[in-house]
Amino acid sequence: MTLERVDTLPILPKRPADGHKGLYGSVLVVAGGRGMAGAAGLAGVAALRSGAGLVRVASSAEVQPTVASFEPSYMTYPLENDEEGLIRFEPAKKALGTLLERATVLAIGPGLGQSAGIRDLVRWVLESVSLPTVVDADALNALAGQTDALADLKRPTVITPHPGEFARLTGRTVAEIQADRETHAVALAQADNLVVVLKGAKTIVTDGARIYVNSTGNPAMATGGAGDVLTGVIAALIGQKLPAFEAAQLGVYIHGLAGDMARDQNGEIGTIAGDIVDVLADAFYHLTA
Repeated sequence: MTLERVDTLPILPKRPADGHKGLYGSVLVVAGGRGMAGAAGLAGVAALRSGAGLVRVASSAEVQPTVASFEPSYMTYPLENDEEGLIRFEPAKKALGTLLERATVLAIGPGLGQSAGIRDLVRWVLESVSLPTVVDADALNALAGQTDALADLKRPTVITPHPGEFARLTGRTVAEIQADRETHAVALAQADNLVVVLKGAKTIVTDGARIYVNSTGNPAMATGGAGDVLTGVIAALIGQKLPAFEAAQLGVYIHGLAGDMARDQNGEIGTIAGDIVDVLADAFYHLTA
């Protein structure tokens, strides 16, 4: 099979004058546990700044008030937590089912933490949830060594590992992954309905048949929370009806462009993930103007 190299960006359609929020996707973000409320907030705000019509953030009940305090424009929902401040899957399952009925796309992983309950939650999502899904961070860590969980996906799924998460997922070393990023990403993406975003310098997006190597971004983005921002961006673009590969492709480009703008304002050393969120609107405006 010949791998198609993609170098043109997809275009978001122009919004009609009578457009309303129902046209632009309802994103459910499942994220955030003790000490990691910021990850949920960053993903939620990034989805809003990337054009999502509605964003709901479901997090551990312990951190939900903190998540809510970050941004009044998204809605927040508490899910029962364990003694470690992480979501308990079985008690949360009914509430999640109700929230999923209102959503058009799911993003899961940022700041969830690691526990048996989180692992059960992630496997349930992959096996049972019918919405397009973006899987990141601790949702990927919950799948360490379990690439079989990605083998028979029923709906478009985008995974966004950095090299360490990719290595844990596949059972390889970071050095192996970094030595031949394209080959490893394409091999994993052979599963049906799976798009792999291998983050890092020149982030790779592939569905196993096509590959895009991103041209934006810089070392200032090597900061905690930057990946959570990307999760929100890609989920919002899927909510605006871009196919998964195109949403991931445009998402990494916009995310990197915002990172470049944030670096220009704050420098490589002083840039933080919130700075990237703050200029997402400018990045989209720059692309569409």
